[in-house]
Amino acid sequence: MFQMITDSCCDLPAERLAELDVAFIPMVIELEGKEYTDDMGQSFDTDWFLAKLKEHAQPTTSQINVGRYMEYFRPYVEAGTPILYLGFSSGMSGSFQSAVQAVALLKEEYETVEISLIDTKSASLGEGFLVAEAARRKAEGASLMEVSQWVEAHKMQIDSWVTVDDLKQLERGGRISKTAAAIGGLLNVKPIITVDTDGKLRNVDKVRGRNKSIQHIVERTIANLQATQTKTVYLANAGDDEAAEKVIASLREKMPDVDIYHYPLGPTISSHTGYGCLAVFSFGTQRIAGV
Repeated sequence: MFQMITDSCCDLPAERLAELDVAFIPMVIELEGKEYTDDMGQSFDTDWFLAKLKEHAQPTTSQINVGRYMEYFRPYVEAGTPILYLGFSSGMSGSFQSAVQAVALLKEEYETVEISLIDTKSASLGEGFLVAEAARRKAEGASLMEVSQWVEAHKMQIDSWVTVDDLKQLERGGRISKTAAAIGGLLNVKPIITVDTDGKLRNVDKVRGRNKSIQHIVERTIANLQATQTKTVYLANAGDDEAAEKVIASLREKMPDVDIYHYPLGPTISSHTGYGCLAVFSFGTQRIAGV
């Protein structure tokens, strides 16, 4: 048997990860001079954090460093338990490279280190989607190699469609210029964002108004569901539950038998997207190529 591990950027609640027998490594968020642990809802005050985001607070996040990976991996290495780690996209964070370095250092200490690392090239519930599917296959008796091969073969099929309501956070993160954020705010422009083959966020379109942005990400998702003949969707939102319900209603209207897993967007990801972000994930056909 082997142990699956992920990180808190997968945005699956801690209770769900426990059900799936998946351990996780938390990210750290700093806000107003204090550090907070993104522990998947176990103690983190999500409502307080969302209220801060709505007030345009400016949290920062820290990637998982080499030492923390070693700390989390070491007990399994000492127990002789193989590890399969599914990590946050290397296109958005340096954490995955830290995991690679941690494994290299552990191999200098121990004769046997069985750790397989997979860069999911996804974020939030896109990563969580892969974690859940991998855990299901493990529970059905698949070996570490079989699960690993399945994830590598299918990770580029994770389809991500995202829209945000707060352009200030995108400006802070360097995704758009200060001028574009100001003009977009005045004109009520909402960006349409996806994740490309490099695991990076890509602005691919823009529409006027919240309702149009919701319909856009729903239509993109439905098109891929129909093309792949699948019906599972993961939805994450950073507050604005009313908008999330509109997404769900629209998905069900267009595809009544769709299976929707709806969870809050975690604080690590929402630190960069701002209040009101909506993100829909499904199995698609082909991602947009990186540049």
